[in-house]
Amino acid sequence: MDQPAPTHTLDHVAILDVLRLLPHRYPFLLVDRIKDINGDDSAIGIKNVTFNEPQFQGHFPESPVMPGVLLIEGMAQTAGAICVHALKARRPKLVYFMTVDKAKFRKPVVPGDRVEFHMKKLNQRRNMWWYSGKAMVDGQLVCEAELSAMLVMDEGTGA
Repeated sequence: MDQPAPTHTLDHVAILDVLRLLPHRYPFLLVDRIKDINGDDSAIGIKNVTFNEPQFQGHFPESPVMPGVLLIEGMAQTAGAICVHALKARRPKLVYFMTVDKAKFRKPVVPGDRVEFHMKKLNQRRNMWWYSGKAMVDGQLVCEAELSAMLVMDEGTGA
């Protein structure tokens, strides 16, 4: 018996595709991989936290903790990648991080952790997108926030 076609497709985005979706580069690219993209609705970004990252030289070197603002930025980059991926051939000129609300930090993230940025779309109007995000390590919530971004399109492409 034939199975019904899925109503959405889940994609996996390798690091080379992440580099195509996001303008960020080392040391500010905070997403190593993106998996389970569901259209423009949701995705999971992956960040493997390593001791040799530049923030650990000055952020509590004797007891390194990933700065919370970088967890928020990882969520924003994951959400931005979702938006750009959903546009397919139409690439925005820029993606601006607009707001962060309801941010809460639950547990520290340290070198050796694998952070998953679970992002879910709350709303979208024209060129503005709103996402809810949760950063998870080993299934435990470490950070949560709501974010918004604005996509700036090239002249003539609309948005």
